[in-house]
Amino acid sequence: MGVVSRGFGGRRGEEGRASRTPPGQYLTEDFPVLSAGPTPEVHVEEWTFTVAGGAEPVSWTWEQFRALPSETVTSDIHCVTRWSKLDTTWDGVSVDTLLAEVDHDASHALAVSYGGYTTNLPLEDLLDGKAWVAYAYDGEPLDPEHGGPARLLVPHLYFWKSAKWIRGLRLLDEDQPGFWENAGYHNHGDPWAEQRYWGD
Repeated sequence: MGVVSRGFGGRRGEEGRASRTPPGQYLTEDFPVLSAGPTPEVHVEEWTFTVAGGAEPVSWTWEQFRALPSETVTSDIHCVTRWSKLDTTWDGVSVDTLLAEVDHDASHALAVSYGGYTTNLPLEDLLDGKAWVAYAYDGEPLDPEHGGPARLLVPHLYFWKSAKWIRGLRLLDEDQPGFWENAGYHNHGDPWAEQRYWGD
């Protein structure tokens, strides 16, 4: 099933492209690579995805994860370093599908990555067709430099919220800032509100 995320309006020329670019952003045709540390080496044979914090942890191996229903998503993405890329295409499993398997009453989640990176999100930013665990970009397996074998995709927020090399979600009763949030980045990260840093 194909999904078009909020803010996508098709190819409408330069005026349309500008209307899809949040304030303070510039468009790029490239896909810049920005990471806080070295790229972890994660093999699919060893990869697992675990949702913890519910009544019982729920885990999937790569084979089990890839057997879940997947979607093709076309979305614009926006980095806090001010680049935006339009019409990106991803394949992934909806977070709705993953959390449907988990008995919980959480309000927030902490995305946890191989390599130790974390980022926090309210569940309302992960559910109702807003977020995916993506394993392919532009029809090809996701490169390690872009977060492969799987990354979180939350296109309506700045891209640091789309954690690379994801290995699970920790469900929480209250908010818990992650790596960049503890370093001064905004707790929510809405690009249309220019929520780049604490105080924005």
